[in-house]
Formats: sequence, C-alpha cells, structure tokens
Amino acid sequence: MTRDRIAGDRAAALEVRGLEAGYGKIQVLWGIDLDVAPGEFVAIIGANGAGKTTLLRALTGLIPIRGGSARALGVPLKGRSAATVVRGGVGHVPEGRQLFPLMTVRENLDSGADYLPAAKANAERNRSFVYELFPRLRERAGQLAGTLSGGERQMVAIGRALMSQPKLLLVDEPSLGLSPALSSSVFTALAQINAEGTTVVLVEQNVQRSLQLADHAVVLETGEVVLRGSGPELLAHPRVKEAYLSL
Repeated sequence: MTRDRIAGDRAAALEVRGLEAGYGKIQVLWGIDLDVAPGEFVAIIGANGAGKTTLLRALTGLIPIRGGSARALGVPLKGRSAATVVRGGVGHVPEGRQLFPLMTVRENLDSGADYLPAAKANAERNRSFVYELFPRLRERAGQLAGTLSGGERQMVAIGRALMSQPKLLLVDEPSLGLSPALSSSVFTALAQINAEGTTVVLVEQNVQRSLQLADHAVVLETGEVVLRGSGPELLAHPRVKEAYLSL
C-alpha cells in the first residue's frame, strides 16, 4: 500500500490549530498550525530556542496547552495526561533519551509497553521488530543502559517508544551528540519505521537530512511557523539555505 493510499483512507494523524504553550509566565509558542496526514514523515526545523521541543512536550501532555487546539488520531489532546496520550497511540522519543540507566536494554524496551495491555500482549513481536531495526540491541539486551554509547542509547529510546505500538511517533533531536555514521543509521531506521506505516514527526537540527526524508516540513522561529512546504521546496528555499545550510 502506498503512502498516498494510507493518507487517503483515514482522518488526520495530527491537527494543530493556534496552539500556545510555555513555562510559567514565559510563553514560547504563539499560534502554531500544523497538519500531518497518516503515513507522512514531517520535519520541524529551527534554531535552538525556536520552540520545537516545547511543541512536542505540549502535544504529549508533558506541559499544558494554553491556547488553541490539537488532535492526534482524531482525539483532542488538550488537558490529557502524558500516559493518556500514549494510550491513544502517540509515541514520544524525548530529547536526551531519558533511559533508566540501572535497567537493562530489554527492561528499558519493555517499559514502553507498561500499562498498555495490547502492547504487552504483543511485546515479543514488537521487540523483534526493534531488534531487526537495531541488531546491536539484541546483542546488548542484558547490558545496563547506563553503560551504552550515545548512539546505542538513542536506539533504545526509539525502540522503547515503538514498544507501545504507536500510530504516530514524535521524535526529538535523535542525532544530538552522535557521530555522522550513527546519525545516519538512526535516520535510516526512522525512514524504515515510516515505510512500515507509522506516521513520523521529527524535530531535528540536521536540517539537510531531515528535509531529504520529509514529505513536508515547517520552520519555527521564536515560537511561530515562518515557513512551510515540501522537503525539496524548503531545501531549495533561500532563507533555509542561508540560515541552516550555510549555502
């Protein structure tokens, strides 16, 4: 089944209208609009402090949505807890990985299915998929997560999110701190996850690779969307070239 066919068969994977969010008295996001169709790969790019991570945190219930609206897989997100969002089919790979360092690789992976009966019932199948994506994790299944390399930890973080069987996967800065070779393997895995039918929304500072993968993308600056378009369109845009690609 092609991606266009997938997108035509179901309601929006993510629909954001006028979203506002922030921390305490500081407002970070101002009227964000974003549409993601099922099966798409969407990139959110921008400089540090643009509001990219704040947007993912608001969508996943880690901070409240102050204004506007957001729906994931047809369900309103405003006022929902992070656990409820995950149960609704939204996976989140947070910035910084946030693993349990004294738990093994397998224990970290399996924690992604906690409190999700359907995911726990399919844990063996889901774990096998993760190991196919990242064969290194099968070799290190009994190793403590705190002893892994940065790239291996990122693989575990992605795998843990996949254990919840998400239909929509939100990924925050997966290449941060990784070597070019490890970054490439992570991007390849995200493309494969998307090809298997999971909708992917990627926040990433590797602008060129993100836009090469993306069906479409938005550029955030100071908490607002300033550009949007297909991956190729934004790769060719003079403003993106000058600000993010050093061209």
